[in-house]
Amino acid sequence: MILSGIKIKEEVESKRITIVPFDETNINPNSYNYTLGDYVKVYKNSVLDAKRKQETEIIEIPDDGLVLEPNKVYLGFTKEVFGSDYYVPIITGRSSTGRLGLFVQITSDLVDIGFKGNLTLQLHATQPVKIYKGMKIGQVTFWKVYGDVNLYNGKYQGSTEPRESEGWRDFI
Repeated sequence: MILSGIKIKEEVESKRITIVPFDETNINPNSYNYTLGDYVKVYKNSVLDAKRKQETEIIEIPDDGLVLEPNKVYLGFTKEVFGSDYYVPIITGRSSTGRLGLFVQITSDLVDIGFKGNLTLQLHATQPVKIYKGMKIGQVTFWKVYGDVNLYNGKYQGSTEPRESEGWRDFI
């Protein structure tokens, strides 16, 4: 069951959902608009090896915007901290963002119950597209869980920036 926008606001007020900072104008009928952080990370290597830790560099998003190029993965992040021990957040791009040819989540739209932190966004442009820090770039929905719950306590818990893949740890 998906929460309505009204219920999301109620659950934020009751502290069962974390959205910080919370802006009531970002509430939709059944979602909340999230905004883009101040910088993105890009991988330094042109070939990414799943068995190896990848080096990244930070690119600040200037006030007049940053043009994303095709065939590159940019790791952005939400300005907001999200989380809940009661609901499962699911993140997507906004339709207006998708209409620009910008994929906000290539995969991993599911945020585990119990996670709290800034969410990493996997940005991919199908053609050059300009982004801006603080722009409304995607939406988060909240879903009720059925069954016993084990709260997330994994490697990305408490993220405060875009996090590169740590899948290489699966090979250790």
